[in-house]
This record gives sequence, structure tokens and C-alpha cells, in this order.
Amino acid sequence: MFTYIPHGVCSREMRISIDDENRIHEIQIDGGCAGNLNAIAVLCKGQDAQIVIQKLRGIQCGMRVTSCPDQLSYAIEKAIFNQ
Repeated sequence: MFTYIPHGVCSREMRISIDDENRIHEIQIDGGCAGNLNAIAVLCKGQDAQIVIQKLRGIQCGMRVTSCPDQLSYAIEKAIFNQ
């Protein structure tokens, strides 16, 4: 399980498990909008990590230049390279 500390968002910690085929096995996120982030985690489960990164990268939250989904894309990217 890879741990990532997001920046500029309400969530405090993201934990990601990716299998040897770059499929997302599990995502756990502390803080932020629980319902939305739980839904994102469920939707990402079993998906190809690279595709999820492409879909989430660049999403903004209000006036912020980032968002929890955007930060999750960075977390997934780092988790892939730390396997």
C-alpha cells in the first residue's frame, strides 16, 4: 500500500494499492468529501492506473488549481513508480 500526502486540498492522506498489471486494487482516502471520494475509490477499483490518471489529471475544485481527484492522479502515478 503506497501512501501519499496530497497538497492544496481538504483530504489529508491517500493510500493506494496497485497490482503487478497496473490495475488499481484499493484506494483509501482520509479527509475531504467522504461520499464523493468513496465513490471515486469504488469507480477506480479494478481500472488500469494509467487510464485513471488521464481521466483525473487537471480536475479543479472551485477556484483551486487542483482537487482531490487531481491529487489522486499524482498519488497513483507515484504508486506505479514505487512498486
